[in-house]
Amino acid sequence: MIKENLDKIFKEIENGNNLGEKITLVGATKTQTADAINQAIACGLTDIGENKAQEFRDKNDLVSPNAVRHFIGRLQTNKLKYLIGKVYLIQSVDSFELANEISKKSVEKNVTTNVLIEMNLAGEENKGGVKKEELSDLLCKISKLSNVKVLGLMTVAPAFYDEKSLADLFKQARNIYDDYKKIYPDFKYLSMGMSGDYKIAIENGSNMIRLGTKIFGARNYGDIK
Repeated sequence: MIKENLDKIFKEIENGNNLGEKITLVGATKTQTADAINQAIACGLTDIGENKAQEFRDKNDLVSPNAVRHFIGRLQTNKLKYLIGKVYLIQSVDSFELANEISKKSVEKNVTTNVLIEMNLAGEENKGGVKKEELSDLLCKISKLSNVKVLGLMTVAPAFYDEKSLADLFKQARNIYDDYKKIYPDFKYLSMGMSGDYKIAIENGSNMIRLGTKIFGARNYGDIK
């Protein structure tokens, strides 16, 4: 099933997004077993993303080293010790406090940590992410930190949005990304689109998608070992 699912997705994204940019597929591995993740990697999945820091810690050594690691969930500063030096990209930075701690831990380990800034464009109170009007100040502050490199932006669309609302939100995100890319030339990723809305995201400028159930099927919230 995983191979068939991946082959279908690879076909869908082979021509890139609406701007002709290559799309990076990140497999969202929340609750998936190491065996399932390794099967996906063997079938061509190059990037994997974990939602929980403890789950990343528990599974990381069991998963093939061939896959690029991302962290895509909400993150508390006391959990950074599980991630720094082990992940290529933390996609969910939404405060200076978190970025500053990433900087400190990265300096301690003598590594540079790549991050995306998570935007909350729909204003959902229960979701992470910075508001559009807070983004400029946050990017400016983070740009002065040591050992942290911002490679772009990430956003999560509300689950209840219809297709037009999704398209409008993703278009807005792309416009914001393009504006800041002029100021921050390291920008190369706009991470948006999950299993339910990735096709609309790609049509509106996403160049990185995070798919879980579309690759692995329904999640199992039991044993993840």
